[in-house]
Amino acid sequence: MFERFTGNAREVVTGAVTHAERTDAASVGEEHLLLALLDRQEGRAAFAVTSLGLADRRASVEAELATVRRHGGLTRADTEALAGLGIDVTEIVARVEEAHGEGALDRARRRGARRRPFSRGAKGILTRSLRIAAGRGDRFIGDEHLLLALTACPGAAAEVLAAHGATYGTVNRALYGGGEEEGEGERSRKAG
Repeated sequence: MFERFTGNAREVVTGAVTHAERTDAASVGEEHLLLALLDRQEGRAAFAVTSLGLADRRASVEAELATVRRHGGLTRADTEALAGLGIDVTEIVARVEEAHGEGALDRARRRGARRRPFSRGAKGILTRSLRIAAGRGDRFIGDEHLLLALTACPGAAAEVLAAHGATYGTVNRALYGGGEEEGEGERSRKAG
């Protein structure tokens, strides 16, 4: 599959590995792909990121991703669902960190591995980007397909992007104009 990646898409994947290394993560995850996309200054994804105002809100995106890591991978939706059951995740995290140190629930921490594999979620993003490219009739996988895949796959990255106004539909419109209202990501999310 990687032979079909454009130079920009390969740089995103390489950047994701760098982000994982910087945070000493056990694997390269969706959040690392997202951060690497936000690093880009050129390419179609960079255009969409800028036009949607994500570049200006990078600090907010990073803070939300850090909160998800601190909460052991629980998304905002997970936290709200647990709150509905009377479980205060913030209080639990505070108590665990008080006893075991800050970041104790960050399950993505590296534990002696030499090479960082891609997480199941990150592999899903890469696979979805191939499907999105194929669905558009593209013979290559570009950084724009990675960005669309991040919005289409359920998880922390999609939730953080949506909270900042970057859904499959808004990214698709920023990249390709008015065109299709419901993209491959929206259809597959409804079906799954």
